[in-house]
Amino acid sequence: MRILVIEDEKQLAEAIMTYMKTEGFDCDMAATFDSGYEKALVNSYDCILLDITLPGGNGLEILKELKKKNPGSGVIIISAKNSLDDRIMGLDLGADDYLNKPFHLSELNARLKSLLRRKFFKGSEEIEYKDFRVNIKEKTLLVKGELVILTKKEFDLLLFFLANPDRVITKESITEHLWGEQLSTVDSFDFIYSHVKNLRKKIMDKGGADYIQTVYGMGYKFAVK
Repeated sequence: MRILVIEDEKQLAEAIMTYMKTEGFDCDMAATFDSGYEKALVNSYDCILLDITLPGGNGLEILKELKKKNPGSGVIIISAKNSLDDRIMGLDLGADDYLNKPFHLSELNARLKSLLRRKFFKGSEEIEYKDFRVNIKEKTLLVKGELVILTKKEFDLLLFFLANPDRVITKESITEHLWGEQLSTVDSFDFIYSHVKNLRKKIMDKGGADYIQTVYGMGYKFAVK
């Protein structure tokens, strides 16, 4: 899962990034209104952690524009402002949660994971479908009761497919989701093919169905119907 941290307090932003990476998230960071606005509206994130008071502007303006472009975006406001008006305005604009500074990183992590479960998997930590079971918290996959050993990228790829069932997902989207900005402009997507091939093979080697369909010239689709 990929998140964006828009926060101008360098020490806090780095602490969040370090903690979230240990929890298995891929993180990007922005320290100003302009950079946060650009990254939030150009790239695709599972959740954005958004400060209100930023150099160059108000974070609520980023939230407003983001919800116009992508209403389903997950957003948690993290702010030193303890104003009821700010909180109400943020929630009215579409924020999913609001966390006042200072806060424990473990609480932020819990709220983030809860938001992602609500948005993508109806609040459940387990996803069951036909012959496989995925545990989001433990990061495990069982196919017909047998454990399938996946790399972190393979597991993240599986969750990305499950969050977008029966939709064509482009190789560019997969690249951006799993690797972030540093690989979003690559010319070759051979490494995507390798990850998809490995994931498909591991599922089928345990007797699972071939859920991952190649849509030639476009990308892939995880067919669950």
